[in-house]
Amino acid sequence: MTSVQQREIWNTKVGLVFALAGNAVGLGNLLRFPVQAAQNGGGAFMVPYFISLILLGIPLMWVELAIGRRGGVHGFGTTPGMFGLLWRHPMARYLGAFGVLIPTGLVVYYSYIVSWCLGYSFFSAAGSYFGEDTRTGMGSFLDGYIGVEANQHFANLGAAYFFFAVTMLLSVWILSRGVVRGLEMLAKVAMPVLMLLGLVLVARVLTLDPLPGNPEGWDISHGLGFIWNPDLSSLTSAKVWLAAAGQVFFTLSLGFGAIQTYASYIREKQDLALTGLATAGVNESVEVIIGGTLAIPAAVVFFGLAQTREIAEGGAFSLGFLSVPVVFQQIPAGQFFGCLWFLLLFIAGITSSVGMSQPAMAFLQEEFQISRRKAAIMLGVGLFILSQPVILFMEFGFLDEMDYWVGTFGLVVMALMEIILFAWVFGMDNAWEEITRGAQLNIPRVYYYVIKYVTPTALLVILGVWGYQDAFGVLMMDGVAEEAVPYKWGARLLLLALLLAIMYGIHKRWGGQPPDAPEHMPKEGDA
Repeated sequence: MTSVQQREIWNTKVGLVFALAGNAVGLGNLLRFPVQAAQNGGGAFMVPYFISLILLGIPLMWVELAIGRRGGVHGFGTTPGMFGLLWRHPMARYLGAFGVLIPTGLVVYYSYIVSWCLGYSFFSAAGSYFGEDTRTGMGSFLDGYIGVEANQHFANLGAAYFFFAVTMLLSVWILSRGVVRGLEMLAKVAMPVLMLLGLVLVARVLTLDPLPGNPEGWDISHGLGFIWNPDLSSLTSAKVWLAAAGQVFFTLSLGFGAIQTYASYIREKQDLALTGLATAGVNESVEVIIGGTLAIPAAVVFFGLAQTREIAEGGAFSLGFLSVPVVFQQIPAGQFFGCLWFLLLFIAGITSSVGMSQPAMAFLQEEFQISRRKAAIMLGVGLFILSQPVILFMEFGFLDEMDYWVGTFGLVVMALMEIILFAWVFGMDNAWEEITRGAQLNIPRVYYYVIKYVTPTALLVILGVWGYQDAFGVLMMDGVAEEAVPYKWGARLLLLALLLAIMYGIHKRWGGQPPDAPEHMPKEGDA
C-alpha cells in the first residue's frame, strides 16, 4: 500500500467545506428538489424534509466524516479499509465494497447527464433550439440529441458524444491534479461562481411578468406560492415522508461513500462538528433558496398551474430540459439566461461527478500503488466504456434502472451498514469520541442517542416500508414494457459485474485477512 506520508490533506478549511459542499451540490438540488417539493405538498414537504435533515442528514454527515477521518489517519481512503477498522473481520472489507460501487456506478450515468448541461449551455448561447417554443418541440430536440430519433436538429449521437468526451476529459484532468490542486481548487472556483449564477437567475425569475401561454395569468408570487404554500393533508402520507428522507440523502450525498473519502484527507484533530454543519448549510442554501426559486416558479409564470403540475409529475428532466428552455425563449436576452441556466447545472454537476469519482481514484492509488495520473486515465477510460449501454439504451430504461439501485435503494443500505458498524460494532462510546475529537462546537448529547437509536431505526423503517410496498414488484419489474425488460436486466448485471470486480480487487489486495492498519504517520503537507 502507498505509504501514509504520501497522502494529501485539504489545504484550507474553506476549501474543505467548499469541496464537501461541491460534492453534495448537484443536479438534485436544482432539478430534483423542486420537483419533489411540488409533488409532495409544497411547503408542507419542508416539515418532513427538515425533520429528516435533523434526525438523519446531519447525524449521518458527522458519522461519515468521522469514519473517513479515522480511515485517513490509518492510511485508508475508501470504505473497504475504513470498515475494516470498525470491525476486525475479513467480511468488513467486502461490505465496504459498496462504498466504491455506489459512487462509481452513479458516475457511469451521471457524468453523461452532466454533459447534456454543457451541450445545452452551448445550444442556448447559439440559439440552436430557439423556435422550439413548446415542451413537445423541446422534447423532440432532446430526443434528437440523445439519439432516440433522427430529426432536423440531430442526425446521430455525434453532438452528444462530443460534449460527453469534453466532460470526461475535464473530469480526468481535475482528478489527475490530486486533492489540493484538483478537487479543492475546483471547489474554490466553482462554488462561488455557482452561487453567483444562481442569484443572478433568481433575480431574473423574480422579475418575470405573466408570459404568453399562461392561461390563468399567474404571476411570480403565485409561482412561489405553488411550491411553498403548505398542503398539510400531505403530512399523513408515508410516501411524502419517504420522499423527504430520500431527498435529504440524495442532496447531502449520504450513503454514497464519497464523503468518507473526502474526510480521509482531513487532519487528525480537525473539527468535524462545524465542518458538517457548514457543509449542510451551504448545500441547503443552494437547494432551498436557489433550487426552490428558479424552475418551478418560472414554469408557473409561463405555463400556469395545471401544466406545471403535469411538468412536476414528469420529473426533473421534463422540468430542466423541456420546460425552462421554453420560458427563457419568451424573455429579453433569453439566449443569455438560458446559457447561464445550463452553465449553472453543469458546474453543479461536474463538482459532484468528480467527487463521486474520487473513491475509485483512492482505491486504485492507495490499495494498488497506481500513480495518480495513471489512475485518472484508467478510471476515465473505464467509465467511458461502462457508460456506453447507458447512452445507447437510454430509451429502454437502462439509466433509470441503474439510478434506482445505486442512486436510491443503495444509499439507504449503505447508510444502514455504516451506522450499525460505527455505532454498534465499533461502539457508541468510541464513535462519540471520534465525532467530538477536536470539535469547536459542543454537539448536543442528545445526538449520542439519535445516532445510536433513532437514525438506524429510521433507516430500517424506510427499508421495511420499501420491502412491504415495492420490493417484489420492483424485483419482478411489474408494469415494465416487455421490450425494456432485457435492458433493465442488463443494467442490473452491469452493477453486479462492477461489484464483483471491486470485491475481487479487495481479495487480491488483502486476501481475506483481518485488517492490519499501519500506524499513523504525519501526512505530507500537514501544516
